[in-house]
Amino acid sequence: MAELLTGDFYAFEDLLADDERETLLRVREFLRDKVVPIANDYWARAEFPTHLVKEYAGLGIAGLAFEELPGPKPSSLLSGFLAMEMAHADASMATFYGVHTGLAMGSIAACGSAEQRARWLPAMSAMEQIGAFALTEPDGGSDVSGGMRTTARREGDTWVLDGAKRWIGNATFADLVVVWARDTEDGHVKGFVVEKDTPGFTATKIENKIALRSVQNADITLDGCRVPEANRLEGANSFRDTAGILRRTRSGVAWQAVGVMLAAYEIALDYAKEREQFGRPIGKFQLVQDLLVRMLGNATASLGMVTRLAQLQDAGTYRDEHSALAKAYCTTRMREVVGWARELLAGNGIVLDYDIGRFVADAEALYSYEGTREINTLIVGRAVTGLSAFV
Repeated sequence: MAELLTGDFYAFEDLLADDERETLLRVREFLRDKVVPIANDYWARAEFPTHLVKEYAGLGIAGLAFEELPGPKPSSLLSGFLAMEMAHADASMATFYGVHTGLAMGSIAACGSAEQRARWLPAMSAMEQIGAFALTEPDGGSDVSGGMRTTARREGDTWVLDGAKRWIGNATFADLVVVWARDTEDGHVKGFVVEKDTPGFTATKIENKIALRSVQNADITLDGCRVPEANRLEGANSFRDTAGILRRTRSGVAWQAVGVMLAAYEIALDYAKEREQFGRPIGKFQLVQDLLVRMLGNATASLGMVTRLAQLQDAGTYRDEHSALAKAYCTTRMREVVGWARELLAGNGIVLDYDIGRFVADAEALYSYEGTREINTLIVGRAVTGLSAFV
């Protein structure tokens, strides 16, 4: 069985129930055996290891939290640790998993009818069908709630979607894409499940990325794409419903940031013990120890924050601002940690051979997606002052 994480300095993992910890260790062992050895290669080639999807499915963790699916429900703490563990191995694989289970499955679970949930969730849980989530647009990111240009026009029992989406993870090979579009009749944002090979739907891989290169992000074009009424998510009737999905998944990104921090810290720690300069391991130098302790402090503080957030989620008392603060804080601390780790490795920090270069690049994507630091700051600022600074 896989060992504990070196970076969990305060042993937060001990807060998990015994059976949940066994699940976490099983996933950790899989990631270390199957994902870590190939992560750099697939990242460098900007390809996704599709052969691992069946093995991910065999872990039996996709969609565990949804009431519609059988099996014991994990705590939010276990769900968080799983997100952290995946990012600790490879942020690209963590993003693939988060898009599929959190955004795509989460949209169907939260906004779909009973028939829709029964139709799609079991196959998605078994990872026989892979999902994507199409919200961001070429000219709309932070302002997509009010500036969404993708439209949906009803014609009898069919909806006609027109527009474009950008940065859509998994979209090049997804079986189902949850597309958000503005109803031309009432002006409200609604959700639609667009199935693979639907006429009028095109997904083109985004090339030349410098972060999350294994994630197959796509530009999506919707040109008279006809979707049956049966594929309109019945509970998605305004952007407030969309925001509810993002609130839940935003906390997952904070957990991913902690995973990246712990990986960067552990890489730097191992390097400091092995790398010699001036006849001694560089870990004996005061400035190097200072960097390591700064990294550990950031990771530990962030892990404490997301652990408490998970407890609030399980208690049913967490709010938008709780997820927003965690996402903003943890991703900012993550940027510092990967930078310090790169600094400690010096020139070796910019080549994939030592792993840290991949985490430095991937951190930039985590810092931006699921709400920028600035947008999340305004969510928290509105909560603490009672005054909105949104334009």
